[in-house]
Amino acid sequence: MTTRYAIVGTGARAQMFAQALTRHGELVALADVNPARIAAQQRRLQAAGAPPATAYDAGDVPAMLRKERVDTLVVCSVDATHDEYIVAALDAGCSVVTEKPMTVDVPKCRRILEAVRRNDGKVGVAFNYRFHPVHEQVKTLLAEGAIGEIGSVHFEWLLDVRHGADYFRRWHRDRANSGGLLVHKATHHFDLVNWWLNSTPVRVTAEGRLFLYGENGARHGYARDYARAHGAQAAQGDPFALHLADNPNLAELYLDAESHDGYHRDVNVFAPGTDIEDDMAVLVRYASGATMSYHLTAYSPWEGYRIAFNGSRGRLELDIVESDHVAPGVAGAVKGHSAALHGVEAAAESGSVSLRLRRYWEPPVEVPVAAYDRQGHGGADVRMTGVLFGGDADPLHRSATALDGARSLLTGLAANASIASGRSVDVAELLDISEWE
Repeated sequence: MTTRYAIVGTGARAQMFAQALTRHGELVALADVNPARIAAQQRRLQAAGAPPATAYDAGDVPAMLRKERVDTLVVCSVDATHDEYIVAALDAGCSVVTEKPMTVDVPKCRRILEAVRRNDGKVGVAFNYRFHPVHEQVKTLLAEGAIGEIGSVHFEWLLDVRHGADYFRRWHRDRANSGGLLVHKATHHFDLVNWWLNSTPVRVTAEGRLFLYGENGARHGYARDYARAHGAQAAQGDPFALHLADNPNLAELYLDAESHDGYHRDVNVFAPGTDIEDDMAVLVRYASGATMSYHLTAYSPWEGYRIAFNGSRGRLELDIVESDHVAPGVAGAVKGHSAALHGVEAAAESGSVSLRLRRYWEPPVEVPVAAYDRQGHGGADVRMTGVLFGGDADPLHRSATALDGARSLLTGLAANASIASGRSVDVAELLDISEWE
């Protein structure tokens, strides 16, 4: 029997899920606060030869679940609204697949966990980085004891001035919507470490600030006087500007849709009003005794990440360069690329992957890495949807549950609390995850 799916939230990220469901299930309904975005997704489904999906307002999701006999709801809406739709689906007897982060604060996280418990429901969190082939190699090496017991982790993630800036021109710049980058973006990274270490965070200390974006842009000489890029003469030639009209996909999803809800996708990244950080340092203690030093920078000249695991028998080092620089013009729009370029699209610049094993008293060894596709988060999106929707085998237990979603959130939420309070935060002060295990 074919599984019946619906998607709530039909912006850019929903495209990946909709495309996957043309292969793995039956997409019967789409819901959004904006009818123009639904119509854009419907046109894409039609072009792919998929059956039509009925349109619903996001406020009518409970009715949609009932009328369309939905088995699984896929949640791709603004992060702060995830709990509303997850709980509605669980109470309707449906399963859920939600985009990361599962939600944005402790009360909403607790609400989801309570709904899972009372319905004996199933929630999958789309942590696609678990499905990255090189990350799977890291998981296997650590589990096999390649470096013995893990004592510490160093993790640096760099978002370049194309990708990082994009969080400061859209709804993510408002902490109430996204929880800030330590929740919205770093939840990927914190989940990876939980999964790699097979452990959970217990204590977090953090520092963070808004260094480059927002009104600080004037101090650094970058700010130009416009509210949004579209129609603004001052935005012409600005390497930080996103010109929606130059990108047909973004124009259809946002520029052509804004008359319905007034949402501007192309806000000046140096405009006032952002309340999230762009530079964050976090220290985490895990239940296993291991520690992690983590740094997220959202204004780097290149994009990628460096991870090192220090163990009782040696060290494992992973270096991934997703783009070695931001090419002139690509930060705006050229050759089909855009300032929003990341994830599904592939950058024009060079990238590389290196995985090194350094055992005590032995020369370092370059570990041959698995096939790496720069499209779709290193090929992870296709692999993830094959497991979530297609029933593909999952021997590494990459599928993430609501508890996994909560565990990753707790690192970011505790880090936010530490930044706000200036003190270390015991994770159990926020939510004792053992109550739900």
